[in-house]
Amino acid sequence: MGSKSLFRGKEQCDKVRKEGALLEKQAKITSKCQITIPREVRRALGVRPGDRLLFETDEKGIRVRPARTESPFAKYRGIGNQGIRSGRKGITKWVREIRGHDDSH
Repeated sequence: MGSKSLFRGKEQCDKVRKEGALLEKQAKITSKCQITIPREVRRALGVRPGDRLLFETDEKGIRVRPARTESPFAKYRGIGNQGIRSGRKGITKWVREIRGHDDSH
């Protein structure tokens, strides 16, 4: 697969699926080879300033997706559950404690 099959004329943004509808937006490359990602595309990808994007190629073309190193929910772990350890054992112990079971035996 040659590079000519991936690019046709000016750089175009790939189509992004958003709630069943196709989203197609364009971005212009600056003299420093930078682009501004359109707001609708940022929202569809769920990215914010400082996030990283991953560019992948395959036989169909180029795909852009967020580069996630951890779960997007990791920053919320433990909120509202002070003193409850994560995992099945921690939750089971907490449930037994609120039900009044004594685990000392």
